[in-house]
Amino acid sequence: MADRNSKRLLVVEDEPDIRELLMNYLSNEGYQVVSASDGVEAIGLFSKENYDLVILDIMMPKIDGFGVCEVIKKQSNVPVIFLSALNDDKTQIKGYDLMADDYITKPFSMPIFLRKVKALLRRSNSAEIRQDEVLVCGDIIINPDTMSVTVKGKDVVLTSREFDILLTLAKNPGRVYSREMLLNLLWDFNSLVDERIVDSHIKNLRHKIGDDYIETVRGRGYKIDKKTD
Repeated sequence: MADRNSKRLLVVEDEPDIRELLMNYLSNEGYQVVSASDGVEAIGLFSKENYDLVILDIMMPKIDGFGVCEVIKKQSNVPVIFLSALNDDKTQIKGYDLMADDYITKPFSMPIFLRKVKALLRRSNSAEIRQDEVLVCGDIIINPDTMSVTVKGKDVVLTSREFDILLTLAKNPGRVYSREMLLNLLWDFNSLVDERIVDSHIKNLRHKIGDDYIETVRGRGYKIDKKTD
């Protein structure tokens, strides 16, 4: 557990019982946990301290979870997990469109929740995908060690999930990855994740890096061509 002690988590939940439950379990796992009971408090805490992960309810007073996530993602690429009783497709897709890294519906399995937290923290550290050298794919330069990306010399801020998708495609230019393949590679527990989530992340990636780099191969999936010009 010693290696987790530096991990600082922000739990944003307006239900006291659930908030306390999450804090107890996460603290027992060795994480440093700070909590907020509404969106305004959450934004204030986030602006003052550095966090490695934010766990975010949606239905909250003052500012809802969507508003909080939007503020966080404009400031940083800290991973965000939505934890909500809203389980319809439209709401979940909206969460991913706001660049959330995961969406867990209530009621949930605590053991699986803790493993999702661990997996996201691991990915955000690039522990599984670090390399010794930067990766150059046409106009795109990716540094797996620092999780930094530049396109035509301009820095691009990506979420950890977007970074993983881009790195996976760029490491094998020309190879087509289906939605199912990307889910299996990059989502640790994907049985409840719809393949459209991949489309949502690809849409966000294209918005950030430009529409010309990730190609849709109809009926098969996505790929990046290694361009030298």
